[in-house]
Amino acid sequence: MSGFPILSLVIFLPLAGALFILTIRDQDPHIIARNARYVALWASGITFLLSLYLWFNFDRSTSAFQFVEKAEWMPLLGLSYHLGVDGISVLFVMLTTLLTPICILASWEAITERIKEYMISFLILETLMIGMFCALDLIVFYIFFEGVLIPMFLIIGIWGGPKRVYSAFKLFLYTLTGSVLMLLAIFTMYFDAGSTDIIRLLSHDFSASVQTWLWLAFFASFAVKIPMWPVHTWLPDAHVEAPTAGSVILAGVLLKFGGYGMLRFSLPMFPLASVEFTPLIYTLSIIAIIYTSLVALVQSDMKKLIAYSSVAHMGFVTIGAFTLTTQGVEGAIYVMLSHGLVSSALFLIVGVVYDRIHSRDIADYGGLVHRMPAYALIFMLFMLASIGLPGTGGFVGEFLVLLGAFQVNTWVATLATFGVILGAAYMLYLYRRLIFGELTKDTLKKVLDISPREWSVFAPLVILTIWMGIYPSTFLNFMHVSVDNLLQKVEHAQTIATTSSVAEK
Repeated sequence: MSGFPILSLVIFLPLAGALFILTIRDQDPHIIARNARYVALWASGITFLLSLYLWFNFDRSTSAFQFVEKAEWMPLLGLSYHLGVDGISVLFVMLTTLLTPICILASWEAITERIKEYMISFLILETLMIGMFCALDLIVFYIFFEGVLIPMFLIIGIWGGPKRVYSAFKLFLYTLTGSVLMLLAIFTMYFDAGSTDIIRLLSHDFSASVQTWLWLAFFASFAVKIPMWPVHTWLPDAHVEAPTAGSVILAGVLLKFGGYGMLRFSLPMFPLASVEFTPLIYTLSIIAIIYTSLVALVQSDMKKLIAYSSVAHMGFVTIGAFTLTTQGVEGAIYVMLSHGLVSSALFLIVGVVYDRIHSRDIADYGGLVHRMPAYALIFMLFMLASIGLPGTGGFVGEFLVLLGAFQVNTWVATLATFGVILGAAYMLYLYRRLIFGELTKDTLKKVLDISPREWSVFAPLVILTIWMGIYPSTFLNFMHVSVDNLLQKVEHAQTIATTSSVAEK
């Protein structure tokens, strides 16, 4: 299959599914809805099976981009349709293709209006997300990166809660503002390097002053996407109003865009600026971890609590990435992957009980273990994974980040560890309020335990969370060589800068 455009197929198959759904016609709206659901499930399921080809045929011994595709797009401007994956991006492609069919299954009964349009939005969203992780041209990257906003805006704005329009616009404006600065930075890079090809840009040396401005412009966009404190306020609003599947994809994949962008652009392309701004990153990350954990402790809405916990977890990602140690960077990637599974599962867990009694208020629950023992067990697993219990994916990622942080700054490591304790506090508080106690609420006395469809949604997430916890080398082997290559670039740039400054003196 040498030369076979596997990446293009994985990217555009969901789009083909969306176009097929557009053609569905029938007088009976129930038949249209049924067919749209099945087409979306088949399209996303086949996309996942195709993406397994990347997993099994990926060469883990090289840091070079693999499955590369390149075609001239705008020759006069030097722009090309350029795709490829390395040991970092391939894992995020797999995460995206896994979560999309899970989201469609989770929406099977929850979405009852405009089902055809909903499934189209989700499949287009999948195409854009995979494209973003595979792009090796800055303009192609930017198109996919920003394009994601449109279907996400529609999913929240049409199928969301009572304040959905406000939340959708807030999401759009926050992310767009940061991205405009990134676009200006892309133009600057194009005029400086004469190319938008990411592989060429990775070997291009930008001057120290240019790096500073480019780093800040990219940071403005990535900080909103992660999101970092203080530009995180759009996230709780978006999560609360989004439908369950919207929250899953938002937490599972979209929050990873910022972290991925930092690893792909900020660190290797602007290494001097990255080192210069490391104290800023540490400060904002520590504030995010501690502050949002304390805010999570006082939440009455389940979704809001999990949303604030996501901000805290992303604080670990930014700390790990900027430690510039192998353990720290690999830990940051691992936290992103683990959080993608665990937080997705937690939003699905909220969705299960929300579908039954249509309330997200913690006070409306209690004693669910009496009626839903299987649900209580699954909830316990993901709650403990979110805390970082050994044997789950959450532990490995956080341990590696803290190990990396301890090597470079003991204070940062200590304060981040305090955030872990706070994380345990708010998650255990949530679990106790929902699951334990007497079953006194009349609305809960007839609720049913997890259905076979819900079991099929949770099963892959349960398996992978435990697998990531007990056998992390499966995933670490993918990223190891790419991370080493990234750190060598940063180290090389620092050495040259130090040598030149000494020579000037």
